[in-house]
Amino acid sequence: MKIEIFKLERMQSTWENVVDYNLAESGIHALSLEEFVPGRDLEEVLKQRLGYSQTNGTPELRDKIAALTPGVKPDEIQVTSGSTEANYLLMWSLIEPGDEVVFELPNYMQMWGLIRAFGAKVKTFHLREDGNWAPDLEELEKSVTKKTKFIILTNPNNPTGAVLTKEEMASILRLAQRSGAWILADEVYQDAERIGQRSPSFWGLYDRVITVNGLSKAYGLPGLRIGWITAPPDLSQRIWPYHDYTTICPSGLGDRLARIALTPEVRDRILKRTRDILTQNFAILESWLKKQGELFSFVPPRAGAITFARYRLPENSTELALRIIREKSVFLAPGDLFEMDHFLRIGFGLNEPDLRAALSRVEDALRNRR
Repeated sequence: MKIEIFKLERMQSTWENVVDYNLAESGIHALSLEEFVPGRDLEEVLKQRLGYSQTNGTPELRDKIAALTPGVKPDEIQVTSGSTEANYLLMWSLIEPGDEVVFELPNYMQMWGLIRAFGAKVKTFHLREDGNWAPDLEELEKSVTKKTKFIILTNPNNPTGAVLTKEEMASILRLAQRSGAWILADEVYQDAERIGQRSPSFWGLYDRVITVNGLSKAYGLPGLRIGWITAPPDLSQRIWPYHDYTTICPSGLGDRLARIALTPEVRDRILKRTRDILTQNFAILESWLKKQGELFSFVPPRAGAITFARYRLPENSTELALRIIREKSVFLAPGDLFEMDHFLRIGFGLNEPDLRAALSRVEDALRNRR
């Protein structure tokens, strides 16, 4: 099997810890241990033995994860080392050469690369900028056939921050049911809604649904490397052996800290912090984008600390991003890495002073290019 370079992650790993300001980050400014772990629990964490954890996640953690979504049972949960491992295990265990997969664009491109590497045929449907990033359901209907094995989407969406309406979800479900396709929904931005209530899950709406989630985005805890798959029990059992061949188990310390994070009172506090950051910082970014006049156009995100903004310059988006890195030590995610050139994904989950300083530098870099 040959894999193509995962361009977004390669660029992020190259630059995100080198630049002064990282506006390519798609999550919330990370929490420290002392910020989210109550003192009494922190003392217990210090006593944690650093041995192997249970391979599919401890029963205590799976109970807490199952409680987040009505109808989920602990044996339907497979805890992984971040949602990226969840995505990898799903593609490795379920995709066969010749399978037909319908993939949403723009999107986080990990599964895109894996689908192709495992020999499946990829068809696409798009979210439309002129429709406030709503899905093109006519295009989706043309793409889905009796041969379609999976419809893969991210909701809330990365990089646009769009959230599917109940009507759009119902249309996607109808097409999946008609063809017998599975829906694989990456829901890792759930609970990071800037507008409205918690985004509804696809789980429980159809018997062929798999969801992926984790603590990296809404919770500001990417360093714990805790994600999870929710799948019917027989499918979860089918995926589990593949986990034995990768990381074996989630980090024992990460599992313990995840249990603390998902304790109701701690979870409520973490998610309030997230909502506060989203509200405060998007106002700063929105004001800055409008200040740039005709240079940018954008659809305000409904979820996530990300905005996918179109720019009106002739430069390719990767070239523009690299120029801003070299000139101003600020990193933005280029749109062509999401198969959409002339866009930038701008993360606004930083501390407020850093966000303002980073945007000021970007403005300087763009001033002489208009």
